Amino acid sequence: AGIKIIGVSAVVGGVMKICQQGLSMWHAAVEGARTVGGAIFGIGTDLSPALVSVGYIVGRNISILVFGGGLISWAFAIPIYSAVYGYEGDPMEAAWNIWNTQIRYLGVGAMVVGGIWSLIKLMKPLVEGIKASLAALKETQAGALVDRKERDLPINYVFIFLVAMLVPVFLLYYDVLESVPVAAMLSLVMMVFGFLFSAVASYMAGVVGSSNNPVSGVTIATILFTSLLLLSLLGEGSPAGAAGAILVGAVVCCAAAIGGDNMQDLKTGYIVGATPWKQQVMQVVGVLSAAVVLGLVLDILHTAYVIGSPTLSAPQATLMKSVADGVFTGNLPWNMVMFGAVIGIAIILIDIRQEKRGADFRVHVLAVAVGIYLPIELSVPIFIGGMVAHLAKKAGADKTTEKKGLLLASGLITGEALLGIMVAVPIFVTANKNWWPTVGGFSWLGPVLFIGVIAWLYRSVTKR
Repeated sequence: AGIKIIGVSAVVGGVMKICQQGLSMWHAAVEGARTVGGAIFGIGTDLSPALVSVGYIVGRNISILVFGGGLISWAFAIPIYSAVYGYEGDPMEAAWNIWNTQIRYLGVGAMVVGGIWSLIKLMKPLVEGIKASLAALKETQAGALVDRKERDLPINYVFIFLVAMLVPVFLLYYDVLESVPVAAMLSLVMMVFGFLFSAVASYMAGVVGSSNNPVSGVTIATILFTSLLLLSLLGEGSPAGAAGAILVGAVVCCAAAIGGDNMQDLKTGYIVGATPWKQQVMQVVGVLSAAVVLGLVLDILHTAYVIGSPTLSAPQATLMKSVADGVFTGNLPWNMVMFGAVIGIAIILIDIRQEKRGADFRVHVLAVAVGIYLPIELSVPIFIGGMVAHLAKKAGADKTTEKKGLLLASGLITGEALLGIMVAVPIFVTANKNWWPTVGGFSWLGPVLFIGVIAWLYRSVTKR
């Protein structure tokens, strides 16, 4: 039954992706803007079932926070900025321009604060974890028997692998920066940040879940710090400085993301009684396998859609690139970054108060920061999905129907993702961006199907 649910929903998500992305039957998003007294108020929603499914999976709390971050940008910051400084042209285009050049950097400040706060909060568990690993190593060396379900890869093996991996990373940095001292320094920075932030991400994923993995926050913090460090060494306008900072951020980002994913696997293994070291060996195999194919997949997607374009916006990646470029060109809007940091501190204080009250609803700064820098049209469907999950639960959904909803949402995400790649394959192979015929004329169908999928998801969970 579970396979059938995933299969059917994957087909639905995939067909909608082909119709929208391949055949261009309807626009990817619906949006609009109005002006009130010189202030622009814009709103929109992506018509992607996958984004609704993401909201459903992460739940009400996170989806509300992401949408709340979007409201900070689009209901407050953009209207205030447009009213004070004015704008030219179409209101919606002007709103996007203001968001792109100014407002989204509020998210950078909040993200950096959130990443640092995550590290501060988890410093004690991190130190205790290191002590436990070293103690286990001493016991093993002393000949003590360790229970099968507690046996990890020896920590000395981990250190050997770490040193071995520093060599290709150093060579990569040297190839870009053409300086042995700078490449060596960046390798050290990468190792320190990668260790600290992957530990933070792993802890958060293990305790709370992957929805609270602070990957974006720690990556932006790393890129900003590394950019400032390289700026002091290479000077403003360095052609290689931004690329070097991005490379360090890329490694730290991968380390944090994989760390969180690995912790979920290990937690599952602990529940079912697996042997940790065997899981860890296969996790290494999984990372190597992904490294082999990911480059090709990204190349296919970039050839077909262009990463960073409206079709494949990659908001986190474009923001990180803008931060690195902004530091070296002197165009980073530091006032917005500082305002964002203040917003982040305020959110942390609110969350501390919520924690002391024992409130179920927590205000996670990184979720709000993500909403601030995400396009509003991505935040809206995530919010809708979270509310569908909440309303379904209030309507009496039990464990069985909730599981059905999760399977359905997972299928929608899988189908849309796979068919998005399949649509790109013929474009990549033929080098013809117009390979798919343009049907058009069905702009009404996208919103109708979008609403239909939302209703289907809700009904599947509440139907008994």
